[in-house]
Amino acid sequence: MEIRSEQIKKVQKLIEKGVRIPNPITLDIGEDVDIDNISANGVSIYPGCRIYGSRTVISAQAKIGTEGPVTIVDCIIGPSVELKSGFFSNSVFLKKSVAGYGSHVREGSIFEEEASSAHCCGLKHTILFPFVTLGSLINLCDCLVAGGTSRKNHTEVGSSYVHFNFTPHGDKATPSLFGDVPRGVMLREPPIFLGGQGGTVGPARVGFGNVVAAGSIIRKDYLQENKLIIGKTHTGKVVDFKRNSYPDLKRIVANNLIYLANLKALEEWYRNVRKEFLEKEEFGKKIYEGLVQTVELAQRERIKRFKELVELLPKEKKEETELLEAIEKMEECFGQTEEIESLKPKMEEFKKEILLRLDNGLEYVEAIKSLPEKVTRTGTEWLYGVVYHYLKRAQEFLPSYQVPIKR
Repeated sequence: MEIRSEQIKKVQKLIEKGVRIPNPITLDIGEDVDIDNISANGVSIYPGCRIYGSRTVISAQAKIGTEGPVTIVDCIIGPSVELKSGFFSNSVFLKKSVAGYGSHVREGSIFEEEASSAHCCGLKHTILFPFVTLGSLINLCDCLVAGGTSRKNHTEVGSSYVHFNFTPHGDKATPSLFGDVPRGVMLREPPIFLGGQGGTVGPARVGFGNVVAAGSIIRKDYLQENKLIIGKTHTGKVVDFKRNSYPDLKRIVANNLIYLANLKALEEWYRNVRKEFLEKEEFGKKIYEGLVQTVELAQRERIKRFKELVELLPKEKKEETELLEAIEKMEECFGQTEEIESLKPKMEEFKKEILLRLDNGLEYVEAIKSLPEKVTRTGTEWLYGVVYHYLKRAQEFLPSYQVPIKR
């Protein structure tokens, strides 16, 4: 009874500070929730919602539960975000992003500005760049999706799309990269279209501007851009299956390393560019910390899954034993943030232009889109430099896995 009394007090304080709660008796707020991290400016929390976690932040004009009950656990919710219904855990939602009815968004996920999903989408360790739009009935775990320039010109993932992220061998070393970080953050690249009732077998990479026909299953990389891709379906046959056999091991390793290196570039972007804009917002410091913590969580997840793959290998070939011997060095390589001195001039040149726009009152998306082409090239070169730095470091202890680093 005493615990319930404390919950009632919290709900009452939220109402007193201006949060709209149409049916207060249906709202459950955890003991560890700090109501000072829930904005007094235009927040609406609809009936049947449950809010838990000491890290939870709900910013101005957010709408929680507009189409059904919502459960939130340790989520960072930015301004004007709408979570229509579902379960949301240890994820970050930036300004004007939307998650539809029946969403299931688990740890390590980020919806950047105006990214959205329709009803019944499942995500975990998924990063959506601004404007990326998911249709309905989608399973899209363990991937990063970029591309597009606006809400009208956005990367689209069609309804009933699946990212196949679990192998018959029992591993999840399967992260897929749709677009990339160095170009994707500049919001200038043509959108990617993944047609409905299709799928991607991770780990795969797909270039900007590509259109994947509905019903297609992607089983390899498509790095050429602005192509129509019509994937083949399997023909009916039965063949021998050898468990823990990876005939495409070098490609799998390369795509895991490239994905990790892109996450390091994204971390640099958050630390050097995002931070400046977020600090101007209500709860900006907490939102920034949530972003960095989430991308660090994503890096640890990928290392963990990669180690599981290495443990499954039979260690019969030189390249297999090489992976086993190198895994700790790889974990150290990607597990720490380094100051890359050679890249500082480009980073500072780019940052100077960004700060000018921030000082002139532009918001993040407006500022990025207003940059001259020359400046965006400088920023992209800086971030590609970060990617290449980590790939070259990895190649020092993985000589059998020479990852192609040309963009």
